[in-house]
Amino acid sequence: MNSIELGKKIKEARISKKMTQNEVVGTFITRNMLSQIENGTATPSVKTLQYLSSKLDVSFSDFMPEQKDDSLYQLELVKNVYREKNYAQVLEFESKVPEVFTDEFYALFSYAYLEKAKELFQSNQYAKAAEFAQKSIHYASSGIYSNSTIQSEAIMILHQAAQKV
Repeated sequence: MNSIELGKKIKEARISKKMTQNEVVGTFITRNMLSQIENGTATPSVKTLQYLSSKLDVSFSDFMPEQKDDSLYQLELVKNVYREKNYAQVLEFESKVPEVFTDEFYALFSYAYLEKAKELFQSNQYAKAAEFAQKSIHYASSGIYSNSTIQSEAIMILHQAAQKV
């Protein structure tokens, strides 16, 4: 997806929510910047996309490219989201994995599911923690970046959660 297509998606989301540009921008970005993004003359950062998806109540992954040509860009975006510890947003890409970087995405999903399992376990949501740990195990055992350390940590959470349920 190029800047023009992304801008159109953002504008359509804003209009469907019956919001003005001023209502969307708040203090995060300027109205002029939003206008440039919507017109395709500026490309938003990951943080700006996160802000816009939150403000417009649209899934972050809906603003991400799906075409094969944009696979590297999509991978970089997901890596940046992971670095910012937005694990739920990483997992939004689960249904949009490009064939070119399947192994890399699986590695990111294994880490993200593990971190979410830890969070859920800490908040006493043991059944959900076990579910996320199982998904972490699945992804940690898939692809060329399979990771036995992640698998072990997820198995440990799975066993601890089973004792609590």
